[in-house]
Amino acid sequence: MIMIFAFLLLIAFTYFTMLRPQKKQNQKRMEMIKALKKGDQVVLISGLHGKIDEVNDSNHTVVIDADGIYLTFNQTAVRDVIPTVTTETTNEQSTEKDEGAAQTEAEPTTDDEKSDN
Repeated sequence: MIMIFAFLLLIAFTYFTMLRPQKKQNQKRMEMIKALKKGDQVVLISGLHGKIDEVNDSNHTVVIDADGIYLTFNQTAVRDVIPTVTTETTNEQSTEKDEGAAQTEAEPTTDDEKSDN
C-alpha cells in the first residue's frame, strides 16, 4: 500500500513540477504566434532580427524583412516579439515622473517642520 502511495505521489510531483509548466509555456508561445502581424519586430530562433513583412496563415509561414532581404520562415521559428516603444508611452512615463517630482517637492519633510518651530 505504501509503495502505491509513493508511486502516485511521484507521478503527481512530476506533473506539477515538469509537465504543467511546460504546457503553460507552450500555450503562451502559441498565443504569441497567433498574434503575429505585419510590422512586428521579431527575433527568430537562429538569432536573426527583422520585421514581419507578411503572415501567411494557410501554410503557417512568415516573410521577414532583414535589412532589405526578404526571407520566408515557418511561424514557429519566431522566438520573441520585440515590443515597440511609441512616443505616447514615452510621453506618459515622463509626465508621471514630472508629477511625482513636483509632488515630493511640495510636501514638507520632518526636518523642515522642526526648523519652522
